[in-house]
Amino acid sequence: MPTETLQTDFLVLGSGIAGLRAALHLARAGQVLVVTKDQPTESNTGYAQGGVAVAMGPDDEPALHLQDTLQAGAGLVTEAAARILTLEGPDRIREMSAWGARFDREGGRVHLTREAAHSRSRVLHALGDATGWEMARTLLQQAQRTERLQVRAFACSTDLDLVDGRVVGCRFLTDTGDEVRVLARATLLATGGAGQVFAETTNPEVATGDGMAMAFRAGAALLDMEFVQFHPTALAIAGAPRFLISEAVRGEGGLLRNGAGERFTDELKPRDQVARAIARENLEGRGPVRLDVSHVDAERVKTRFPRIYATCLRYGVDITKEPVPVTPAAHYVMGGVASDLHARATLPGLYVAGEAACNGVHGANRLASNSLLEGLVFGARAAEAMEADANPEPRLTALPDPAPSRAKGAPEAGEERRALQGQTWANLGLSRAGAGLRALLEFLQRMRGDLPATPQSRAEAELRNLVVVADAMTRSALFREESRGGHYRSDFPEIDDERFLGHTFLDARGLRLVPVEEPVAVEARC
Repeated sequence: MPTETLQTDFLVLGSGIAGLRAALHLARAGQVLVVTKDQPTESNTGYAQGGVAVAMGPDDEPALHLQDTLQAGAGLVTEAAARILTLEGPDRIREMSAWGARFDREGGRVHLTREAAHSRSRVLHALGDATGWEMARTLLQQAQRTERLQVRAFACSTDLDLVDGRVVGCRFLTDTGDEVRVLARATLLATGGAGQVFAETTNPEVATGDGMAMAFRAGAALLDMEFVQFHPTALAIAGAPRFLISEAVRGEGGLLRNGAGERFTDELKPRDQVARAIARENLEGRGPVRLDVSHVDAERVKTRFPRIYATCLRYGVDITKEPVPVTPAAHYVMGGVASDLHARATLPGLYVAGEAACNGVHGANRLASNSLLEGLVFGARAAEAMEADANPEPRLTALPDPAPSRAKGAPEAGEERRALQGQTWANLGLSRAGAGLRALLEFLQRMRGDLPATPQSRAEAELRNLVVVADAMTRSALFREESRGGHYRSDFPEIDDERFLGHTFLDARGLRLVPVEEPVAVEARC
């Protein structure tokens, strides 16, 4: 039974860029509670190094940014969503600058660099390679100054609450294990990604797909869950975390070399192609692969990439003098909770923005550095919709409590989490095939049957969510019998537009394709 019931106008789950941008707007319209399961600074936002893509250069315009986004998405970008992203992005960045974000400047203007699959230099950055951290800092600082906005940290959300089919809030576990219920007029999922589904990931420990899993359990639809972006270059040193070596390093001239010191790919191809090229070199015995910037001016490297330089040096590699070992790792989920262009999910009262969401803006493969911009643009749009929808005050009602179940201890949950991550990396990673996906589904079904119905700890809640998300990814990957963008099937290695040119829509009724146009609006008409 919940030990406490809170009531607010607007509930925001997650303290990354999408959640905080929404919360700042919502505080003008009512009381806002931001719930985050760790400290407020711990989100994927803070780990985004390379920068934020936005058409603000003298030779650039939103139409060109849109064209590059469509090209990178391998035919599955919802053009209306991408147009919103590229058109509204400059205003959102100017807003961040006005709030105090310290974007790097050169010659009196913001400095713009180029990353893979961009036709222009349009990636702005902050403090060299700390763009996400700087944007998160700016938003948190604004939040601290904002009346009617409260942040509750170390609160692990477990399930959404519904009344008559409408989401009216959620439950969360405190760091002491007590359960709290929050009732709200509107609830925003801004819980981030799900890189922790995989053994190799650039994501922090908190990225366990919580919002995706909670939404699906409540009855909301998921979209394009098979499309996972594996970043080509994560640090590959024994004992070191899979620290991201930013795309911008290759944009500044970094070269990929195999064990013989030979280049083997165009470093600025889309991420899925570069990642598979690296994996192929390793698989065929030509590794290990290293990223070489030793030919780039040393002071330029140290100034442009201070965090990367310092981190690699901590693990014994001076990147200004020697190449650094790298490996592909799960980085970003293009799929997520299905939403419309105003961040509405398929359940009334529920909204979703950032990496937890999918409105088709990234298609099958996200264009580099579009993620931070997505969080800003659709976080703001979510807040506008939540305010405009004027949902009624939630009723204080006796919502049913789940049946008690046997709790797993943290060590046991940790062991099962590692087992899941190993299985998904082997069968749902860079290369997939029908036999491995079917075996993975059986493994996940057995694991699901052994999970408690009601989590008693954060470790348990995260494991339950990882199983739900991994299952959705696996089912979607098995359904899509083709290779496209971040989804590669070795048994179906070609694109098949005739059968699979559409979004993968998953809800309680099962899987089906919907057209590339705005997917939630299409489904509503079906």
